[in-house]
Amino acid sequence: MEKLIDTHCHLNDEFFEGKVEEIVNNFEFDNLKNAFVVGYDFDSCLKAVELANKYEKIYAIIGMHPSDCETWNLKFENFLVENLKNKKVLAVGEIGLDYHYENTNKQKQKEVFVKQLEIANKLNLPIVIHVRDATGDLIEILKENKHLLNNGGVVHCFNESVETYKILKQFGFKFSFGGAITFKNSKNAPKLLSEVDINDVLLETDSPYLTPEPMRGKEKNQPKYVCYVAKKIAEIKNIDVQDLIKITNQNVCDVFKKFKG
Repeated sequence: MEKLIDTHCHLNDEFFEGKVEEIVNNFEFDNLKNAFVVGYDFDSCLKAVELANKYEKIYAIIGMHPSDCETWNLKFENFLVENLKNKKVLAVGEIGLDYHYENTNKQKQKEVFVKQLEIANKLNLPIVIHVRDATGDLIEILKENKHLLNNGGVVHCFNESVETYKILKQFGFKFSFGGAITFKNSKNAPKLLSEVDINDVLLETDSPYLTPEPMRGKEKNQPKYVCYVAKKIAEIKNIDVQDLIKITNQNVCDVFKKFKG
């Protein structure tokens, strides 16, 4: 039986303090193959690397989230460059743009995003993009810096329009989907997923956030609940769940070249 890969979770979140060992030890029972722990600032990136070094089945993805861009400095940049050389660190992320909150320093977000695109390109690594309420500027920056997009990447927690999918696909990206697609009020997801090529799809939880149905409202999200995401996508795409897992696992390997499983 093909095992699941959670390509985006935050086992580095304080919610999981003291619980990671048990979660990882249960991977076999939970039909989980691997989990990719994603950083967003200095402390979370450091923790992600530590977890990847400690546990064979955990990999790290490190970078500066747009909402934390004000903390960008030379110390973090040097940390990033050095740790991205680690064989268990797969990509630069989650990086991008987030204009959701008022008083957002958009210029700073753009500068930090481009800086990380440069680092990823220099180190021949893919990127993991976070975007919220900033799709237009994201596309503009990607077009202006297309010369830096030589190693692919993933747009995480994707829930944009079909038109946006087609535009971003041209940059060589794949798209990860999480618990939000299972929500009863999720009207966009079925339409979007029906148009997305199955070879562009990755699975994620973004845990401890966005707990999928039927666990929503009952407890915090965790990597094992990626099974509900897989089930929902298989239902929408009208394919067997095992076939979906096999395809999405291959998609993971196509994006993250350093991933050894």
